[in-house]
Amino acid sequence: MTQHDTRRPRNILFLMTDQHRVDTLGCHNPAEVSTPRLDALAASGTRFERAYTPTAICTPARASLLTGRLPFRHKLLANYERNVGYIEDLPSGEFTFSAALADAGYRLGLYGKWHVGTHRKAADFGFEGPDLPGWHNPVDHPDYLKYLEENGLPPYAISGHVRGTLPNGNPGNLLAARLHQPVEATFEHYLATGTIEALHRHADEYRTGRRPFFLATHFFGPHLPYLLPEEYYDLYDPEAITLPPSVAETFEGKPPVQRNYSALWTYDTLAEDVSRKLIAVYRGYVALIDFEIGRILDTLRDLGLDDSTAVFFTADHGEFTGAHRLHDKGPAMYEDIYRIPGIVRVPGLPSGQVRREFVGLTDCTATILDLAGLDPAQAVDGSSLLPLLAGEDVPWRAELTAEFHGHHFPYPQRMIRDDRYKLIVNPESRNELYDLETDPHELHNRHDHPDLADVRRRLTARLYTLLRERGDNFHHWMSAMSDTGPLDHDPSLAAFETGSDVYTAP
Repeated sequence: MTQHDTRRPRNILFLMTDQHRVDTLGCHNPAEVSTPRLDALAASGTRFERAYTPTAICTPARASLLTGRLPFRHKLLANYERNVGYIEDLPSGEFTFSAALADAGYRLGLYGKWHVGTHRKAADFGFEGPDLPGWHNPVDHPDYLKYLEENGLPPYAISGHVRGTLPNGNPGNLLAARLHQPVEATFEHYLATGTIEALHRHADEYRTGRRPFFLATHFFGPHLPYLLPEEYYDLYDPEAITLPPSVAETFEGKPPVQRNYSALWTYDTLAEDVSRKLIAVYRGYVALIDFEIGRILDTLRDLGLDDSTAVFFTADHGEFTGAHRLHDKGPAMYEDIYRIPGIVRVPGLPSGQVRREFVGLTDCTATILDLAGLDPAQAVDGSSLLPLLAGEDVPWRAELTAEFHGHHFPYPQRMIRDDRYKLIVNPESRNELYDLETDPHELHNRHDHPDLADVRRRLTARLYTLLRERGDNFHHWMSAMSDTGPLDHDPSLAAFETGSDVYTAP
């Protein structure tokens, strides 16, 4: 276990969004969007250009953050709303960073989305704050209704519903609507206000030397449906929106499930001007959250906690918003939903850094532990980011992996990407290989292209090795169906011919 360095900040503020595209941040896309508060946070700390989720689905990703373990290890593989038979809560006895911090004397708070299981609430993991379950803003929650009443604010009401048409002719999922409330009445403002009030309480305890704090704000947005007051609903001009190049998607040479998911999300039933408006409103949603994060960060500064508090900003996964003729997320491992924001500011460490190492949510777990003076290796699938945040040139992973287990139905996938190429293994149909340098929008599946045969073999063998080393049993499928290279074991799990558990390749 590492010794706590008293020069390190002990408090931690963790800001998280849900279903958040990287290109909606000004620090990533200054020509099209403005997020001044998050851009300032990035300028005062480190922005990770290549931050990724371990899986593009809420509950498993959030469970990985909490445990520091990949989904195949913690086994919480699906959102409970669409659960198709997987477990619904983390197994008892599973390591969590919250328990480790509590044992180290931290006060824990969480305001916002929990969505880590069905029965065990945030309070069961040591977090103070209102219990806010589910995948969308729970606008009927008693604590939120009390907030509206105490502040003389109008109730939730929407109009102008935007939705497409499903293949069976029924109305599609709600995608956006106008919210008839002022900003002060929005759920986002309510969450920021709760965080601010908690900061005041935690600051008093920290100043008196009683205990440091870990405080998280988990916004439910910019997850669809995008429900915004007028000033943010109309903040961006739809006519100035450029549709993503991947709307040219044909799904030729791709797994058929992607075409089915496009139909589920009704993209082709929406007019082009509606698709532009949805992108505009989504960016407006990010702008609203940026404003609320500014309120929280201003409070941190006004309380004199800047020099003693590390700040994280990230998301559980991305969002399609029309890319590849899709919305939401699902069984398609594109950059749009696997790449996430990654900003960390640690007082005393360099500002204005942009790092290109592959990092992820489990690395945040390891870093939280390290900041608290605890052993970061307890996050078994993460590595502390502190050396990178300090500007050090240290050995780091040369590739990243991701996994998916299903949403609406079981659908196993594994992915590996390196600096240029991405390989995706889809047992139900066809595998995918993308050259992200020549095809950054992932329109052309080159898995069977002869010019990339060596790349395919290299990434297949590397993914197989990593999965086997970790104990991810998906590797059994690959040993039978993919060119994984010479085997040094019996993938059938039975040595009928040799009478030994050691396999000799023919």
